Amino acid sequence: MCLALAGCKQQAARPGMGGMPVVPVSVGKAVQESVPTELKIVGTVEASAIVQVKSQVAGELVATHFTEGQNVAKGDLLFQIDPRPFDDALRQAEAAVERDKAQIAQAEAQLARDNATARFAQGDAIRQAELNKSGLTPHSTYDQAQSSADAANASARATQAAIDTAKAALESDQAAVSIAKLNLAYCQIRAPISGRTGNLLVHPGNLVKVNDVALVVIHQVSPIFVDFAAPEQHLGAIRRLTAEGHRLAVRVESQDDPGRAATGFLSVIDNTVDATTGTIHLKATFENTDRMLWPGQFVNVTLTLDTIQNAVVVPAESVQSGQHGYFVYAVKPDNHVEIRPVTTGRTWGSKMVIASGLRPGETVVTDGQMRIFPGAQIVPVDPARLGTGPL
Repeated sequence: MCLALAGCKQQAARPGMGGMPVVPVSVGKAVQESVPTELKIVGTVEASAIVQVKSQVAGELVATHFTEGQNVAKGDLLFQIDPRPFDDALRQAEAAVERDKAQIAQAEAQLARDNATARFAQGDAIRQAELNKSGLTPHSTYDQAQSSADAANASARATQAAIDTAKAALESDQAAVSIAKLNLAYCQIRAPISGRTGNLLVHPGNLVKVNDVALVVIHQVSPIFVDFAAPEQHLGAIRRLTAEGHRLAVRVESQDDPGRAATGFLSVIDNTVDATTGTIHLKATFENTDRMLWPGQFVNVTLTLDTIQNAVVVPAESVQSGQHGYFVYAVKPDNHVEIRPVTTGRTWGSKMVIASGLRPGETVVTDGQMRIFPGAQIVPVDPARLGTGPL
């Protein structure tokens, strides 16, 4: 009587044909599905670019134009350096350019006069030479005319040299103007990339030096990278698939919010295998437009390699481990069960691939295996009703 009462409380079985107990169990079907080859790894989020913003001119930092932690676009104004010294330097350089241009104009006018004087002196020397040959003028007059011509030519050459010097000075001063304009532009420090600013490292009122300390650090978070390491034995498949032009999908989930996921693609395969860990370092790229991923964050990474077509899969809880390997309780058409040894493949979510031992459409026991034995008769029930009351 006690045993009967215990059996009623456990609701483990009810009489069936021939007095054999009928055991309530949960069942599932072996089905054919396309199963992707997935590697599940823990990865780290990394900014696609990190820039330390520094000053390219020395001066007083007079203003900031952003707030800490703000998203900025490339070219946005971040800092203002006191521009007054550089504005003065620009005006000085521009004045030097104008002075050089005036000197060149003056020298060119002088050169024109010298050339005219040289032409007249040279003509007079030629005439005196002809008259001297005819004996109409003394030789000293010819010598004097030739000396005047030579002096006029030398003066013209000196003026031409002065023009060349002034033009060289003009080029130098024009370069000084360009440098002064560049330095004046550097007084406005703009964002070199689009991204998110960090803490303000130098506050207004401080003097900054050229290429000294960073004023702020910008992390580019769109796109963003996720670094992870895959076991070495998968390197061949990864290289083969990428060489064939496949874009390997990478899915990441936040560890603090597993239900939220982002999808990207494998972008970098490291050129060496880490001999210490036996892994290859990989990097995936994500658009991250919703800012789900954050630099330094740990994420669960799923790398999808290839897909097994028409694989036989069963609920993973139906596969049991015994002394001779893995097996399942297969349900025959008459609702009796038999032990079926199986060869298992990879696990995919809550399912397991069966390489051999089952055919698509066969029924297996998924819950209640501890209460059955080979040849037992079962009755399929809802898993929620097992052990909760009368069936």
